[in-house]
Amino acid sequence: MWVLVTQWVTVFVIHAKRGLDGAKALLGEFGGYLGSDRWGAYNDWELRKRQICWSHLIRDFVGFSERKGSAEIGKLLLLETRKMFELWKRVRDGTLARSSFRVYMTPIRRGVEALLRKGTRCRNSKTRGMCKMILKLRPALWTFVRVEGVEPTNNVAERTIRHAVLYRKGCFGTQSEEGSRFVERILTVVATLRQQNRIVMDYLTEACRRALAGKNPPSLLPGRAREAAA
Repeated sequence: MWVLVTQWVTVFVIHAKRGLDGAKALLGEFGGYLGSDRWGAYNDWELRKRQICWSHLIRDFVGFSERKGSAEIGKLLLLETRKMFELWKRVRDGTLARSSFRVYMTPIRRGVEALLRKGTRCRNSKTRGMCKMILKLRPALWTFVRVEGVEPTNNVAERTIRHAVLYRKGCFGTQSEEGSRFVERILTVVATLRQQNRIVMDYLTEACRRALAGKNPPSLLPGRAREAAA
């Protein structure tokens, strides 16, 4: 189960693969900024157009802080991350200008990267490997600082896919190609309409009415929906 959440539209795709083929089936020629975890399926996308999820990074840093040989590095990374999110909260509530945010983030960014480099030389082999991997993705750690509209986490997508996972668990998944296409489409419709504060039943009723008349379904895009209703 794959999900892509944008400002106005959420798209679900059910695919047999959870690697690059599945990611391409979902994203196609997607040219925007991609917020994700560090799953290798996304490695084909340019790092400067990606944002690595900081919620996942925080969990890694907690792990560092609980291991012998990297506890101090982990605690310091968590401290820098806390400072970063305190600033981000002020950006979100409008009490800190983005221009000032970028300036304040400079020492935090340098501190995090210095600690990660230090982590590549620590005594704990697991932490060393993780720090090396994170540093390879360095440009994708800070996209949200320079690009307005990009979030530092992919928490919205995580919350969105949870409903689909619970649905799948309750109905035991799909057993056919047609079933997979129906489920991914109905999940897409419901999630997208709720995003836009549109009534799901009204849309589905109109879609069925048009199907019986041999017409195309109403658009899920908010602008086109308003044009069609005018």
